[in-house]
Amino acid sequence: MIHSFPSVAVDDHVTRRVLADSPELMVVAFDFRQGGIGAAHHHPHVQSTYCESGRFRFHVDDREFEVGPGDSFVIASNVVHGCTCLEGGRLVDSFAPRRDDFL
Repeated sequence: MIHSFPSVAVDDHVTRRVLADSPELMVVAFDFRQGGIGAAHHHPHVQSTYCESGRFRFHVDDREFEVGPGDSFVIASNVVHGCTCLEGGRLVDSFAPRRDDFL
């Protein structure tokens, strides 16, 4: 079944839109304007992040790195992570299992 989810403003620089979900997996697009912050946080879900466009600096546990279009990586369960948008763009995150707090 195809669902249509609305875009949700996270703050003045970031919007979030669920693209697809099931109890086992969720795909979410985050659109960032330059200077947007993904505040440091952690959750029990395994997260895969794909950079569709833009440029971002990530902090994952004790590592810092930059990603650009086509880059992807995985964040393990309960690892502290966050990012800063260096150039406006879109991140596509997959979460296993689904993040019910985004519904």
